[in-house]
Amino acid sequence: MSFASGAPSRWSDVYVTSGARALSMAGDALAATTLALALQDRGAGGLAVSGLWIAATLPLVVLVPLTGRLVDRYDSRVLLVATGLAQAAVCLALAFVTAPIALIGLVAVLATGLAITNPTFSALVPSMVSRDDLPKASALGQTASMIGSLLGPAAAGFLVAGFGTRPPLLIDAATYLAVAVAGLLLRTRRGGAPAPTTNREAAGPWRLRTDGLLLTTFLAFGAVVAGVGGVNVIEVFFVRDTLGASTSAFGLVTAAWTGGMAAGAWVFVRVVRRYDDDSGLVRAMLTLLGATCVPVLLSAAATEAWQVAVLWLVGGLLNGGLGVFSTILVARRVREADRGRAFSVLNAAANGGAMCGYVLAGALLGPFSPRTLIFTFGLAGVLVVLAAAAPVARAIRQERVTSAAVA
Repeated sequence: MSFASGAPSRWSDVYVTSGARALSMAGDALAATTLALALQDRGAGGLAVSGLWIAATLPLVVLVPLTGRLVDRYDSRVLLVATGLAQAAVCLALAFVTAPIALIGLVAVLATGLAITNPTFSALVPSMVSRDDLPKASALGQTASMIGSLLGPAAAGFLVAGFGTRPPLLIDAATYLAVAVAGLLLRTRRGGAPAPTTNREAAGPWRLRTDGLLLTTFLAFGAVVAGVGGVNVIEVFFVRDTLGASTSAFGLVTAAWTGGMAAGAWVFVRVVRRYDDDSGLVRAMLTLLGATCVPVLLSAAATEAWQVAVLWLVGGLLNGGLGVFSTILVARRVREADRGRAFSVLNAAANGGAMCGYVLAGALLGPFSPRTLIFTFGLAGVLVVLAAAAPVARAIRQERVTSAAVA
């Protein structure tokens, strides 16, 4: 499926990509945290803060049909350089704008750029390395993203407290310039020219609905992420109010999941190599999806914040494995020329699920207790995976019948 076979893996490109993603993720988290603090400090209500988070997520979901085709049709270097420069300019504007509506609008523009750069980087990685090296390359990228996500909010809190909101946003503009620089440094390029196709790939452009394995897996993935996303909203009330923990304990709990994800990527690098066929990989991914929900379910019985932190660490570890497995699955099943669309859809499933979880959790927090909601969201995730098992089994059987007929 158009890996960098026949030539050594370009690890220098992998490192450049990972570094750019780390800086970009740190910049995204830095901007979001800074702007949320700015809105709260200026007396804006919950509606404005909610609008900010929706603006940061919605373009990643609704623009998939456009951005996926854009990533596949245009030169990756042109896209990364142009988008990185545009995002830097938007951040400069954010540093000098105060009206909440203007801030939210600019954040939506910023997220539109992310809807382009994320699938561009994801689609480039399989072209940089051989099939055997892809798990390691995927783990490097995921670890870099998690480190950026951890550093961004911490840096925002420190910088806003010491210097106000403008300096963090100016620093954020520099992180987006790193995306443009990465576009210039990368030797691996894709898009802008038709890729050679095999007989298997000559049937026409890729469509998710024609791939039963990917379709079912993506739907289950999005549903589970909705549950985890909802818990992200609930956990502050659960840890601080229900368990009576300190702010530092809450910080430890929130960092545990992300830290677990960074570690999980490396733990599952060796595991994923055992799955040579796609059906086995999908079954393993479905098992991981269900297992990720179990620590959430168990945390509903916690009486101390440290217990939640331990369970979150385990959940994040399993979640990190999902990131590696999903990258390998898409790279195997989707031809190189269509991977931008495929990774855009995967990102949309994750971000769309998270957004639904945010909305649902916010609506249910009034009538129900945080402990009840955490139990419910965790149980719902497990049930979704169990419900997906039968469609996945049917898709595997159908694929085997089709392969046998073609052979």
